[in-house]
Amino acid sequence: MGSRPYRRRLAWGAAALLAAGVAVPAAAFASDAGGSSDVPALSAGHGPKKAKNVILLIGDGMGDSEITLARDYTVGAAGRLNMDKFPLTGAYTTYSVDKNGKPDYVTDSAASGTGWATGRKTVNGRISKSPGTDKAMPTILELAQKNGLATGSVTTAELTDATPAVLASHATDRSCQGPADMKACPSDTVAKGGPGSIAEQSVNHKVDVLLGGGKARFDQKITEGAFAGQTVTQQAQKLGYQIVTDDKGLKAAKPGKPVLGLFADGNVPVEWTGKAAAQGGTEPQRCVTNNPERKAGTPELADQTRKALQLLEAKQKGAGSKKGFFLQVEGASIDKRDHAADPCGQIGETAALDRAVKVARAYAAEHPDTLVVTTADHGHTSQIVPLEATPPGLSSTLVTNEGQQLKVNYSTNTPGKAQEHTGTEVRIAAQGPQAERVLGVTDQTELFTTIRTALALR
Repeated sequence: MGSRPYRRRLAWGAAALLAAGVAVPAAAFASDAGGSSDVPALSAGHGPKKAKNVILLIGDGMGDSEITLARDYTVGAAGRLNMDKFPLTGAYTTYSVDKNGKPDYVTDSAASGTGWATGRKTVNGRISKSPGTDKAMPTILELAQKNGLATGSVTTAELTDATPAVLASHATDRSCQGPADMKACPSDTVAKGGPGSIAEQSVNHKVDVLLGGGKARFDQKITEGAFAGQTVTQQAQKLGYQIVTDDKGLKAAKPGKPVLGLFADGNVPVEWTGKAAAQGGTEPQRCVTNNPERKAGTPELADQTRKALQLLEAKQKGAGSKKGFFLQVEGASIDKRDHAADPCGQIGETAALDRAVKVARAYAAEHPDTLVVTTADHGHTSQIVPLEATPPGLSSTLVTNEGQQLKVNYSTNTPGKAQEHTGTEVRIAAQGPQAERVLGVTDQTELFTTIRTALALR
């Protein structure tokens, strides 16, 4: 027990906890009897226990297989992504529930997002509303606003898609994205005394920074209420939003007024492309890293994250507030390309999120009172299999940056149909105040408590 290797492991573990903002007894750094310590002695209680800011990064559908595939392809089997470098890592369970509260073992993004947004589980397809009674449940973003924090949401999907929607809206069904999409949510319509579509709710909430796709949803005309006859984009302008549609506009956006960035009519086109997986496999391929469908001037997720951080920080400073911010960043099309059995699109979007993780961690390095969490909403289908395997589903062989061949398989549905989510637990990693709460195996709903505790929200 008193051996030098044991002491060294103890010190290294304590150092990792300190890097995450966790109080560690000074004894953890004590030297061996008769010898010098492996790391300098530090006093107990080092590091903030309360966060001023929280940055939550979500890889939609980014299970361990998706992370491993991106790592192997881009930095090599022995390499490490930015998301691999967090000091504290755990896992959390992701199941949803049925209307009676019984487990539904494979969640969708609406129910899983509701889990961390509200701290409660719900049925698949529902946005921050209860499973049985269909009642709105307060979200972490709403609590942050009530407590005086600035708020932001960044995504590569439509801003009305499930993961961003869970923060700033409440809908019976995730399909109710714009004023023309309300068929599945009759009780949510303004005419019935409801809050309206997800797009309307998002801007009505006056979230300080909204960046993503979905311009076509915001260009739909409102038919009921105070803004009837106007588009949601016009509603946003009336509410004081700066509207930006490309990288140039985003760079020019000024703090002090909320920003609505709409960078595509639908989902933002992915960064990489290549041949989709096929029955019997594909010839070995390298991914194309400049997707021609992605318009010039479309800002990368990392650049959007950087600008969002600048705007949120400046907003609080300009207001003379000592409060910080809550920001959620989603790499949405990891999931969407996994559904399509498109390994190159999937890897490129994981790499894009990883660059956003780097931006978030760099910010936290300068602002140690920032909690940074990276996780996924659910697992997905891709699996790395032996080159000699002949899987019955769809497969593709890639040539990695190491010059090695790698085979990826998609077999969670019949070929020709969209691939499916899986019910596996997924990774959660963190640094900063309260980061130790992600250790072990927790549940998705506990992420809500972690953020609420870190920010001391009431």
